[in-house]
Amino acid sequence: MSGNNVSHAKNRTRRRFLPNLQDVSLRSDVLGRTFKFRISSAALRTVDHRGGLDAFMAKAKDAELSAAALKVKKEITKATA
Repeated sequence: MSGNNVSHAKNRTRRRFLPNLQDVSLRSDVLGRTFKFRISSAALRTVDHRGGLDAFMAKAKDAELSAAALKVKKEITKATA
């Protein structure tokens, strides 16, 4: 997204709103190992809300995941089946 920085004198300059990305290691209980991801803090809250990486990957749509996350999702679904 983009917007304006507005000073006290109402001068407007363009600015960008960037996502809050974090490097995190998430553990899969099914596979018994950790995976490193670069995800937003909102996505990290969603992972916690859904009950961990395995539950998050089970509900996540393939179109919303990166290529690396799709590989992890495929490994998890194969291990649970």
